Amino acid sequence: MSTAHHTEAPEEQQPPLSIGVPQLVWLGIFAVVAAVLSRYIDHAVPVVLAGLVGAVVPHRYGAKTRAAIALICALCALFVARMWVSEDLSIVPEGLPWEPRSLLSWLLRLPFGAAIAVLFLPRQAPRLLRGFTLVMMFATLALSLVLLRVPMGHEFHFNQDYIWIARLGIHYHVAVDGISLWLVILTTFITPIAAYASFGSIHTRIKDWCFALLLLEGALLGSFVALDLFLFYLFFELCLVPMYLMIGVWGGQARVKAALKFFIYTMTGSVLLLAALLYLAHAFYKLTGTVSFDYFDLQRVMLPLGKNTDEFLPHGAQFWLFAAFTIAFFIKVPMFPVHTWLPDAHTEAPTAGSIVLAAVMLKLGTYGYLRFSMGLFPEACAHFGASLAGFAVLGGILYGALCAWKQDDFKRLVAYSSVAHLGYVMLGLFACTSASLEGAVLQMVNHGISTGALFLLVGVIYDRRHTRMTAEFGGLTKVMPIYATMFVIATLASIGLPGTNGFIGEFMVITGTFVSTKLGRFSGTQAAGAAIGVIFGAIYMLSVVQKVFFGPITKEENKKLPDLTARELIAVLPLVLAIFVVGLFPNIFLSQIQGATQRVQTDFEARVPQGVPRYFEGGMKLVARKSEAPTRAGPPVNALKPTEE
Repeated sequence: MSTAHHTEAPEEQQPPLSIGVPQLVWLGIFAVVAAVLSRYIDHAVPVVLAGLVGAVVPHRYGAKTRAAIALICALCALFVARMWVSEDLSIVPEGLPWEPRSLLSWLLRLPFGAAIAVLFLPRQAPRLLRGFTLVMMFATLALSLVLLRVPMGHEFHFNQDYIWIARLGIHYHVAVDGISLWLVILTTFITPIAAYASFGSIHTRIKDWCFALLLLEGALLGSFVALDLFLFYLFFELCLVPMYLMIGVWGGQARVKAALKFFIYTMTGSVLLLAALLYLAHAFYKLTGTVSFDYFDLQRVMLPLGKNTDEFLPHGAQFWLFAAFTIAFFIKVPMFPVHTWLPDAHTEAPTAGSIVLAAVMLKLGTYGYLRFSMGLFPEACAHFGASLAGFAVLGGILYGALCAWKQDDFKRLVAYSSVAHLGYVMLGLFACTSASLEGAVLQMVNHGISTGALFLLVGVIYDRRHTRMTAEFGGLTKVMPIYATMFVIATLASIGLPGTNGFIGEFMVITGTFVSTKLGRFSGTQAAGAAIGVIFGAIYMLSVVQKVFFGPITKEENKKLPDLTARELIAVLPLVLAIFVVGLFPNIFLSQIQGATQRVQTDFEARVPQGVPRYFEGGMKLVARKSEAPTRAGPPVNALKPTEE
C-alpha cells in the first residue's frame, strides 16, 4: 500500500520533546492553581501531572490531542489518589457503602442494549456508529468503577439472585468478589481502547463491527459475574460468536482457517463442560430432590475421586468431571497441547480482536479454573496439582518462551509469549498458597495490560508496512521515537522489570510456588523452572527490540515511516500508564484480591487438609453450605431433603 501521504514530515525537523520558557510558565501557573485547589479540594496532584504532560507532549500533536493526553494522565493520577490504601481492606470495616443490587444487571444491560440499538442505526452513518459505540463503552466503564467503592473482603458483593426457569432450577444469579472485580474492570477498560484503536483501521462493515464489539463486551462481563453455572455457560459460549466473526470477517488472508480452528477447539471444550455441568446438577438432584445450577449449591456436592468396587471406570465421578471442566478451561487459557489455535487466531485477527482476545478472553480459562475447578473439585485439584504444575512450567512457561524465541512474525511472537505468561498464572493456581493465588489473579490483569499494549503497537506498525516480519524492520527509533518508547515500556513490563506491572505478579507466583506444600518435593524445582522462564522471556523480547528498533535503517521503506498518530497515542497511553500504576502501587489491587483468595484457600484446605486428598471412595455426599454464600433465592435446599452422610 502506498504511503505517499506520509512522505512530507516537517515534524522531524523539531525535537520530539522540548520544554521551553512558555512551557515553564504554564507549569508555574498549573502549580499555583494546584496549590490553591489543594486547600479546598483533595487530590490536587492530577492537576500538576496534567500540566506537566501537556507541556512535554511533542509539538507535532495539536491542542486537542494534548488536552486529551493531559486528561488521561490526570484521571490516572486521580485513580491512584482515590484508591490509595491506608488500611487493610481485606478486613471489612463497619458501615459499608451502599450496594445497589441491580448494578451488575445494568452493567450487562448497557453493552447488550447498545448492541441491539446498533442494529437499528443506519449503516450509512459510520461516524454515528463509532461515536455511539464509544459512548456506551465509556458509560459501561464509568458504571463499573462504582464497584471499587466497596471493600471486597472475603464475601461476594452486589449479589442479585432471581429464579429464571423454576422447573429447571436455573437462576439469574450474579455477584462479584475480589477475584472477579478486577477482571470486570479490565474488561471495561480494554474494550473501549480496542474499539477506539480499531476505528482507525477498520473501514468496512462498521455496523457489524460495532455490534460484535459490544456483544463481546457484554458476554465477557456476564462470564465474570455469573454464579449460576448454566448462566455462566451461556455467557461463556456467547463469547465465541463475536470473536469468531471478528477473525472470520475482518481477519487476514487465512482468516477462515483460523476462525474455524478457533471455533472447533473452543466448542470441543464447551461440549465437555456442558456434559459435566449436567451430571453435577443431576448429582445435586439425587442428594436433595431439587434441581439447581447455582454455584454454591453445586459446591456442596462431594463426589468420589477414586474407583469404587462396583464401578467400571478406572476413576470416580469427580475425576471425570474435573477433567471435563479443566480441559474446557485449558483450551481457553490455552495450555499445551491444546494451544495451537491461539497463534493462528492472533495472526489472522484484526488488531482490536487480538487485543480483546489476549487481554480479556483468555482469562476465561484461568478464571474458570480458579472459580469452578478448584471450587467444585478440590480433591481432584490437590491430587493432580503437582503434575499439572510441572505441565505449566514445561508445557507453558518454558515451551511458550522457546517457541516465542524462534518466531519471525511479531504477532506469533506475542501470541506464544501469552502461552508463557499465562503459564505463570496456572502455576500460581496449582501451588494454591496465599502469595501464589494473589499473584496469579494480579498476573491475569497484568498480562491483559502489557500484552494488550504489545498487540496494539504491533497493529500500528502493520498498518504502515503491511508486514509483521521482524526482519523487515531496523533502526525504527530514528524515525519513530515515540513509538519505540512505548514499545520498549510494554516490553519491559512483559519481561517483568521491577517497577512495572509484570514484576510483582510473577514474583509472587514464584515465591508462593517455592513454599507450597501442595506440590510436594517438586515445589522448588518448579519455582526454579519458572525463574528460568523469566530469563528466556527477557532474551526473546529484548532480542526483537534490538533487531527492530536499533541499528541502521536497512530498508528504504522504513526511512519515512510516520510516528504515532494522535489516535494511536491516545489509545496506547492508558495502557502504558496502567503498567506503572500496577507496578508502583500494587497494593491498590492486592488489597481487594486478598480476602477472596484467602477464602478460596480456606475452602480448599477444609476439603483437602495438608494438601492430601482424603476422600477417594464411597458414595457422593452433601456438605454444609458455605458461610460466605449469599442467601439463596427460593426454599432452602435442606428443607427439601435431609443431608446424606
